[in-house]
Amino acid sequence: MSSTAPVAVQPVPRGGLGKLVGHRLIDWLPAVIVLVGIVGLWQGLIVWLDVQQFLLPKPTAIASAFWTDKQELLHAGWYTFQEALGGFALGSGTAIVLAVVLARWRRLGAALMPYFIAANAIPIIAFAPITNQWFDGGLTKSSKIVIAAILCFFPVLVNTLRGLTSVRPQDLELMRSYAGGQTAIFRRVRIPNALPFIFTGLKVATVLAMIGAVVGEYFGGALNALGVLILARSRIFLFTQAWAGVFVACLFGLGLYIAVALVERIALRWMPSTSE
Repeated sequence: MSSTAPVAVQPVPRGGLGKLVGHRLIDWLPAVIVLVGIVGLWQGLIVWLDVQQFLLPKPTAIASAFWTDKQELLHAGWYTFQEALGGFALGSGTAIVLAVVLARWRRLGAALMPYFIAANAIPIIAFAPITNQWFDGGLTKSSKIVIAAILCFFPVLVNTLRGLTSVRPQDLELMRSYAGGQTAIFRRVRIPNALPFIFTGLKVATVLAMIGAVVGEYFGGALNALGVLILARSRIFLFTQAWAGVFVACLFGLGLYIAVALVERIALRWMPSTSE
């Protein structure tokens, strides 16, 4: 009678890391193909329809403008990214702490949630000028951090609260049968269950943080800020340089998203949906 060793105890081949990287590259291949197709279609339609540069520059012209002014653009992008990162940390951290409180005391959550929804319904473009005036006329990073934090707060709060409260009743009954208190229930059941929801909210917040920082700079900011640079270039009809600034904002926003996604993969590697 022959027997085979379980797959789980077989030694990992030396090429395991290379295969893992290869699989990740294959996963990104469809997105790369779509990107190349969109850029090619964009370039071709502009040439074919003879679209004026002030309406929509060619991707090649935007790339050329970025390469020419890359030092200034990247410096401005880094300045704005610091504001976005600060707002992301402030808004997301506050939302997670508050979600834990609201999940523990449900009546408090029912009383406060309508006000959070109403505050989230305010367009950030209407709130940004007021926030800028609260912090030295918008010339410091503080106002942009607050604007980005406001944008990040609600999606992280809603997702975290959903994860903390969407726990199977049998899991709670099991903890209570072992005389587990609220602290043990949160630590062993609610928080692990909420982690996928938390990271979903965080990934949404990465994009909103960069949007909030750039939009806040449109209403006042340092001269070396990315939003100020985009607005200044647009006002003097240097639209190619303005689009290059938008491209830099996308790069930094994408970088923050990828960083959160990597942390998610490490933190949730025990979950089947993220470990495959």
